[in-house]
Order: sequence, then C-alpha cells, then structure tokens
Amino acid sequence: MKHRADALLHPAQAAYLDRLLPPRDPLLAEMEAAAAEADVPIADPEVGRLLTLLARATGARRIVEIGTAIGYGALCLARGAPEAEVVTIDQDPEMLERARGWLERAGVAGRVRLVEGAALEAIPALDGRFGLAWIDAAKAEYRRYLDLLLPKIEVGGTLAFDNLMWKGRVADPDAAGDDAEDDPDADALRAFNGYLMMHPQLTAVVLPFGDGVGLAVKTRPLMTEMGGPF
Repeated sequence: MKHRADALLHPAQAAYLDRLLPPRDPLLAEMEAAAAEADVPIADPEVGRLLTLLARATGARRIVEIGTAIGYGALCLARGAPEAEVVTIDQDPEMLERARGWLERAGVAGRVRLVEGAALEAIPALDGRFGLAWIDAAKAEYRRYLDLLLPKIEVGGTLAFDNLMWKGRVADPDAAGDDAEDDPDADALRAFNGYLMMHPQLTAVVLPFGDGVGLAVKTRPLMTEMGGPF
C-alpha cells in the first residue's frame, strides 16, 4: 500500500490516475474500508487491478502469493484466473481466518489454499510449479523469497513484487518528511531492486505504480533445474 497518493508521482498526476480508476465492486470496496479501519496494509486498488490483469494475461494455472493479509490480493488473482489454483501464505492465523471469510463471500474459497506459516519455511515445502507469483510481505526478506521461489516458477512464468519504492524512500531517504530516519526496509529494498534487475534468470522492470511494483519473467532455468552444478 502506498504511503500517500503522490509518493511517487506529482500530485496532479496521482490525482488524475486515481480518478481514472473505475469504482470497485461492493465487496472489494468493503474490503478496502475494512483494511483501512483495522490499519491492515493491502494492495492499492490499481495494483489489485493489475493482479487481475496479470492472472488473466499469463494464463497461469497455479498462482502463489506471499503475504495474504485479509485476502485482497488473493481475491484479485483468483478473479483474474477463474480456473487457477491460488496458494497464499501468511504466518498470522487470525488474518488467514479473516481472509477465508472474504474469499468465501466472493465464491472463490474452493480455489484458494491458505497456508499458515513463515514464508521462508513454507515456500520450500510447496509442491509443483507456478506460473505467477505475487510477493507482498516482509520487505527485508524479498531476496530470500525470490531465491526460494525461482525453482518453483515455470520458465516463462511471472513474478510481481509490491512496495519496491517504499513510500518514495528507496530513491530519496528524505521523501517521508519529518518521519525520515534510518529505514532498514528501504535499505533492503534498494539492494533487492538491483539484485532483481541484474538476475541472470530474469528479465525485470520496476514501475512507478502504486508504491512501486516490480515485474519479472523467468527467461531461463536455474542451473539446479538442468542437473547442475556442473
């Protein structure tokens, strides 16, 4: 979730893009209000729309999400790929129960598998391959998430990451004004962005969208997938 509407864009641009978004359906709007009331970070509305587009455009039959929260991202993904299985991981059992309730109301709970546990422990235990991954959890762990997820992603599969500009602080540590101070999440994301862009198995881009969204396609297999090391 972005810190403020104009954290990355000039105010007029940010306001225009917000106005351009069509109204959410009543359930998504209710989820957004519930998340705001409980101070639970979820994807921005435009990012949720992107998730639905990615799920549909990639044709992924299996999708993995790191960071369930109340299920907003999982719902957007499930709606975009009506025949896909969505596996979503969160270590907070209360959040998972809240997500289950929303997903049941949306009629997609039968296609969404909720996995309770720390992502760094749960990812290696996932079975099979995935065509799409959405990562929106502990920012300091993004590099480890990527390293653990890559063997689980099909060649040609897509990975998406939220908050890569982190309130504008990744590019400008003073962007948060009076709240500016040493920010380990910003430091971790700044290092991760370079790692993502230079990764030899990926073609990637970071977009000034929402709070900064990274998109990557796995273009070649890992050495371990080819029987290495050689």
